[in-house]
Amino acid sequence: MWLKPEEILLKNAFKLWVTEKGNDYFVLQRRRGYGEGGGGLTGLLVGTLDTMLDSTSKVAPFRILHQTPDSQVYWSIACGGTKEEISQHWEWLEKNIMRTLSVFDSSDDITSFVQGKIRGLIAEEGKVSCVQEDDPEKFREALLRFEKWFDLPQKEKLVTYYSCSYWRGRVPCQGWLYLSTNFLSFYSYLLGSEVKLVISWNEIWRLEKTSNVILTESIHVLANGEDHFFSMFLHLNETFLIMEQLADYSIKRLFDKETFQEEPSLSDPLQITKRYCLETHARNEQFRAFFRLPKEENLLEVYESFLWVPFSHFNTLGKICLSESYLCFASQDGSQCHVIIPMREVIGVEKPDRSSRALIVCVRGKRALRFSEVRDFERLANAIRRRCGMTASPQHSASTEVTYCALPLKEKMKEQSWNIHFSEYGRGTSMFCTKKTRDLIVRGVPEALRGELWMLFSGAVNDMATNPGYYSELVDQSLGTSTLATDEIERDLHRSLPEHPAFQSDTGISALRRVLTAYAYRNPKIGYCQAMNILTSVLLLYAKEEEAFWLLVAVCERMLPDYFNRRIIGALVDQAVFEELIRMHLTQLTEHMTDLTFFSSVSLSWFLTLFISVLPIESAVNVVDCFFYDGIKAILQLGLAVLDYNMEGLISSHDDAEAVTILNKFFDNVTNKDSPLPQTVQQNSVGNNDKASSISKVDISDLIKEAYEKYGDMKSEEVESMRKRNKLYVIQTLEDTTKQNVLRVVSQEVKFSASQLDELYVLFKRQHFLSCYWMMNSPVLLHHDPSLAYLEQYQLGFHQFSLLFSLLEPWSLCSGKDALFLWAFRLLDENQDGLINFKEFCCALVSDLPEDDVIRKSPERGRGKVDLQAYLKQWQDEILKKEESIKDLPRINQAQFIQFSKTLYNLFHSDPEEESLYRAVARVTSLLLRMEEVGRRLQEPTSPQKSSTSPIQAALEGALPDGEASSTPEISSDTPNTPITLEAGSIPQEVEWSFAFEQILASLLNEPVLVRFFERPVDIQARLDHAKSAQLKAKTNK
Repeated sequence: MWLKPEEILLKNAFKLWVTEKGNDYFVLQRRRGYGEGGGGLTGLLVGTLDTMLDSTSKVAPFRILHQTPDSQVYWSIACGGTKEEISQHWEWLEKNIMRTLSVFDSSDDITSFVQGKIRGLIAEEGKVSCVQEDDPEKFREALLRFEKWFDLPQKEKLVTYYSCSYWRGRVPCQGWLYLSTNFLSFYSYLLGSEVKLVISWNEIWRLEKTSNVILTESIHVLANGEDHFFSMFLHLNETFLIMEQLADYSIKRLFDKETFQEEPSLSDPLQITKRYCLETHARNEQFRAFFRLPKEENLLEVYESFLWVPFSHFNTLGKICLSESYLCFASQDGSQCHVIIPMREVIGVEKPDRSSRALIVCVRGKRALRFSEVRDFERLANAIRRRCGMTASPQHSASTEVTYCALPLKEKMKEQSWNIHFSEYGRGTSMFCTKKTRDLIVRGVPEALRGELWMLFSGAVNDMATNPGYYSELVDQSLGTSTLATDEIERDLHRSLPEHPAFQSDTGISALRRVLTAYAYRNPKIGYCQAMNILTSVLLLYAKEEEAFWLLVAVCERMLPDYFNRRIIGALVDQAVFEELIRMHLTQLTEHMTDLTFFSSVSLSWFLTLFISVLPIESAVNVVDCFFYDGIKAILQLGLAVLDYNMEGLISSHDDAEAVTILNKFFDNVTNKDSPLPQTVQQNSVGNNDKASSISKVDISDLIKEAYEKYGDMKSEEVESMRKRNKLYVIQTLEDTTKQNVLRVVSQEVKFSASQLDELYVLFKRQHFLSCYWMMNSPVLLHHDPSLAYLEQYQLGFHQFSLLFSLLEPWSLCSGKDALFLWAFRLLDENQDGLINFKEFCCALVSDLPEDDVIRKSPERGRGKVDLQAYLKQWQDEILKKEESIKDLPRINQAQFIQFSKTLYNLFHSDPEEESLYRAVARVTSLLLRMEEVGRRLQEPTSPQKSSTSPIQAALEGALPDGEASSTPEISSDTPNTPITLEAGSIPQEVEWSFAFEQILASLLNEPVLVRFFERPVDIQARLDHAKSAQLKAKTNK
């Protein structure tokens, strides 16, 4: 590999290099410890240095230096892993450079020419992925080491690498951590001890930063039941974030089947880079999540500036974030002020004062925002002018579903407080959001403003504005469709807030049906999930039908990702986060209840319905207010407050049932004293008896306020980090449940031990993912559906099957293995869909295992009369157990028999008894042909023979080697070791003959050497160990 020329002052520093050849301008050197005399202490020391030091010497054991006459300065220009590789570079220099150098007069000119030539070669052969890195030269060196040490497929894309220590027990191994698209890899070499580790991202259970007495800061990786610790990073936080992003990318791509169509940089796993893909993707995700923007928006530019806040009369420091359709600002001084300005609302940009580098953005509604101290304010002003539009945002009008009595005084005061807020902070999409906004949310949103504010804070108002007419089109397209989702929707329509007047008539039911059906049509991946009906019912109470649809989109696709699907992974992840927060904040409860799975089962409905299913509707809407403003953090806070409020009762409870009763009674007594809803709309308490009435009432506003006071310091960024960390564990737990269910079913059909079956499943699943690692739209990945039956979730196509089958079968070296694998695959693929599941795959291997009631002894030749009928009967009894019969097998015709004979010959390749096996097959083939001829003669009427040679005998003579067809079935000892080459065309077409399975089996059983071959025990564990070590290499060789 050509290297960027680097100056080397001491040519043989520490005597680590030996000169192999040289001339006036170049020197070829070999690293001590490699090649001849490479062993001993020198080799150990050099190998250790090469692993621990980041230098060109570590890249390869050979290098070429450029030198100039009468100079002690040398330049490294090439390196190689083998003598052949470096020799090619040397020959190229001699042919293309040496003749030219003689025309230069000065040494400086020679050096400049050589350096320019080498840089040109690097530019020509440089990979695109390397050019995109911060330091392409260093990355090329790291890539060479990565490929050399781990022998992964050529397609595997290295993303980045870090120097660190890997802890084996209490001993650290200094080495290098390589992070690629699909694998986490580590390599260390210390005084002859080599440590090599390769872990697939999709096999990781835990990924977290930890610290203890020995390791101040480290990264903990749990995979395949083993703990791995990495420490001594120069940039630990950066390393962890990249690892977290790669693990999340793998989960989304392989388990969620995400194709990243909105982000082309991630759509190709072969082009993933740290800087231009992962870091950009992370910034975009954080940008969209913070400002609740549509998923199409990407962060384009960031400017640091001051924003004039008119209601506070001061400039607040923050950052301007610009995307294609939005101008956003977030403060950095702790004021928690942020504002979102859609470009469609901008009507002009002014630059009043160049000295202060200020610009004024004018928006609809006679409002203006003044930014100052913008470093590149001219560029920002031009970017805003190019993007600003003329279409205004849609205006919200209150839903007509809810009717109000005369408003109570408190409700009027709330409305007045919000009107004052609007006058100071603005109203609509460009409203300032501050601490005061959150305080108003916590106290409760007025009924008349609830729909408008839900649309604003969730970002649904932007979705609806950018997709005019979309909902109407969906309703028309989905009208009359009949799917599983629509059937489930119809079943649940009348279960959605049945006590509310709005859903006791066809008007409310029809609106609910249209919204749910339209969303199921929009997103078939989710379709419809229980709890969506309850949530949508509440949305329809305060928003128009189209607005309720876009609110549902915001909840399902942005605010609660992966909640509403078959496995409700998102809800399970947040439950795991909730357990973690309980351990952090409610230590008294965790000391009493060490097993927190109870809270997971109880809180599932809290998360899925945002407390709507457990609280009265007039109280639940206050929770929904907080959720749309603060996201899942509001639900977690409220959950902690509920447990904290009932701490004494939960600690004193004797079992789970009593604890559930305590929580249910508490929710029944949560009220909303400020609710303006009439009594006919408000839900009656379920526990409205004497015992329940004795329990003190709790106002929802007080409960929410307490939640914010005690747990409001929780940051959204921390919650998102906890979500990512726990998502790995939740998905792997579900995968483990799938595995246990599959093994339970398959173990009843095959004779593998539990441990062998477990290892075989891991191999099968890994082979499934290997077909998906290096392509985005793998056919096998498209067939992976977690909602299917356990056995059908992971399947293999023929190519993947043949790769794995070849690693496990003892006949994988035979010359005709491809045809053999194809026939085996077709036999296993009963439904002919081109895929086989794990159970079918195991059935292909089970014949290798010895069973007590399987024929293991064969009749010996020359030992008296052999009762072949007894063996056939024993075999038939085994088949009958599976409700089959020998007679169900059709007779094979001549072409099939010829292919069968060829297959038998191919199986014996490289077998110790290869020659004896060939002879035995020749005897079996000859015997079967003669038996068929005799049977045909007995059935045909007697007629004068026109020839002394029958058609079958002629075929035999043409198929067998010379002199063999005329011999008796007892083949002579000088038969050459060559297979029979029967060709279908060698048999006259008018002669039709076939064989029954009984004939073939009886003939095979009469040859002891064949019986020994097929009954030879196979070391299953050895084959499994071989497959585990060679699985990746098998993929490489394809």
